[in-house]
Amino acid sequence: METAIEVKGLRKSYKDTEVLKGVDFKVKQGEIFALLGSNGAGKTTIVKILTTLLKPGEGTANVNGFDVASHPEKVRHAISLTGQFAAVDEILTGRENLIMIAKLRHLTNPRQVADNMLERFGLTDAADRKAATYSGGMRRRLDIALSLVGNPQIIFLDEPTTGLDPEARIEVWKTVKELSDGGTTIFLTTQYLDEAEQLADRIAILHEGRIITDGTLAELKKLFPPAKVEYVEKQPSLEEIFLAIVGKKEDK
Repeated sequence: METAIEVKGLRKSYKDTEVLKGVDFKVKQGEIFALLGSNGAGKTTIVKILTTLLKPGEGTANVNGFDVASHPEKVRHAISLTGQFAAVDEILTGRENLIMIAKLRHLTNPRQVADNMLERFGLTDAADRKAATYSGGMRRRLDIALSLVGNPQIIFLDEPTTGLDPEARIEVWKTVKELSDGGTTIFLTTQYLDEAEQLADRIAILHEGRIITDGTLAELKKLFPPAKVEYVEKQPSLEEIFLAIVGKKEDK
């Protein structure tokens, strides 16, 4: 499987504060890669660098085969970014939002593109309603649909379910899984460890500016002490693994 994202020795400082202290990781094409970390760990800085919104200090970052510093326009052509809050125009209808983005991307037949996206994300019945009337889950689905206009090969989801109720979160999870099944590479940051546990093919933990572990959920579970046996075997949750690993680093 080819590499979609490759980061080597990535460093970034803001004035006298070093936020990234030599970050290394790879993301394979078509997988869901979850980046976990506490507030201030540097997750957003990494996302901004990979999406060409911020220049790296040292090291290299390649997205879809292109260096983010020397070929930002080629990187932007291959990616899409969905932030923490739905970036939809509430005055426009769902269909009008999609048509607008299709026109901005200079696609042929924007209306057909919009109709296809509405059907794909289960929004056809609400297509001609203003986005302001949508539920949280519908708004997020529309937001992701907007991000996928033009078929980007890699999509960055920065805490996509922040503020959503449990039912809406499940809707977004289903959408993310469907995108991955269709071959789209997903780079996910989240504060919800159960979300990474449900979605991610591989997980990296960012702590104090460095990746301290990286692997599948099964591989990370091997870093945790053996399951306690009382009456039944209890497997550790990803949250327990995360806290145990971070705690060990802080003790050193």
